[in-house]
Amino acid sequence: MENQENERIKKAFQNKNWPEIKSSDSWNIFKVMAEFVDGYETLSKIGPCVSVFGSARTKPGTKYYEMATEIGQKLASVGLGVITGGGPGIMEAGNLGAHKEKGASVGLNIELTFEQSSNPYIDRDKLINFNFFFVRKVMFMKYAQGFIVLPGGFGTLDELFEALTLIQTQKTAMFPIILVGSSYWKGLIDWMKNTMLEEEANISTEDLDLFKIVDTADEAVNEIFDFYSKYSLSLNF
Repeated sequence: MENQENERIKKAFQNKNWPEIKSSDSWNIFKVMAEFVDGYETLSKIGPCVSVFGSARTKPGTKYYEMATEIGQKLASVGLGVITGGGPGIMEAGNLGAHKEKGASVGLNIELTFEQSSNPYIDRDKLINFNFFFVRKVMFMKYAQGFIVLPGGFGTLDELFEALTLIQTQKTAMFPIILVGSSYWKGLIDWMKNTMLEEEANISTEDLDLFKIVDTADEAVNEIFDFYSKYSLSLNF
């Protein structure tokens, strides 16, 4: 593994001529375009959905796996589709819940050299495989009308802060962002309040209102339902 990483670093520093760079980058543009087209064509047909984020490492039978399954079921029971990253763990649980209720179960899988393969609870016509993280993240944000975030790692935090940034900067509508598990998120939220807000003034007080923290599946989905009720939007599709 170390030798492989050393080779990747050396390759990044190799001298390349301009035609080689231009050719490689041009082909990448077409690959990116193809992923966007595939994502747009597939997801534009699915109706209202909620993106469910969380760790790929969460095991079946554990607290948050079971909670994510329940969340998926409750969302699907009222006609909301569930979008996940398509892999194991929390993602699998969210898709499993939607699958149990015969709701739209969407998987945005990412091709990795380790860890992730798509889970079996995704609707086959709603599984998309991505090579580019940034294209995948666009799909998470563009086609969701709410975000439920369970405990996870760097990828989960990346998706959470992408949603927060887009809403904070008014690049997308103020859809609900729900963090599940107050004990898990407490340290991060305390740091945001004490350091980002009070010590450094890098965010506004109102920015802390962009998300809610809950501890149960019922609380999570009720925040979504309350949002739709507030705007008199129909859930069923």
